[in-house]
Amino acid sequence: MATILIVDDSMTMMEGHKRILEKAGHVVYSADNGEAGIARAIELQPDLILMDVVMPKMNGFQATRKLTRDDRTKHIPVIIVTSKDQKTDIMWGKRQGAQDYLIKPAEEKQLLGTVSKLLMAASA
Repeated sequence: MATILIVDDSMTMMEGHKRILEKAGHVVYSADNGEAGIARAIELQPDLILMDVVMPKMNGFQATRKLTRDDRTKHIPVIIVTSKDQKTDIMWGKRQGAQDYLIKPAEEKQLLGTVSKLLMAASA
C-alpha cells in the first residue's frame, strides 16, 4: 500500500490512527511535533501526511505551510487531523496547503476513505 507519516503529539491519537492505517496495509511512521514532522517528511518522502495542529515547537498549520511550499515535499498530500473544528480553522488549514481536513476523533471509515481518495488522486 502506501507510506504514511503521522505528525501528532498525542500518543493516544497517533496509535489509534496508526492501528487503523496498518490494518489497511499501510506502512506508518510518526513524529511528535511540526519540526520533527518536516524533517521526517524530507527523509522518508511518504505518500501522505496526517498532520495535527496543536503541537509544541511548531504547530501543524506552520508545518503544513512549510511542507507544501518546499520543492522536496510539496508533492506530498497533507490531511490535517485536529480537534480544531471551527470553519475559520478549516479554511485556514486549506489555505496553508492541506488537501483535506478531518476533525478528531476521525472515524475509521472516514479516515480510510479520505486517505484512499488522496492517494488515488496523487497517483493519477
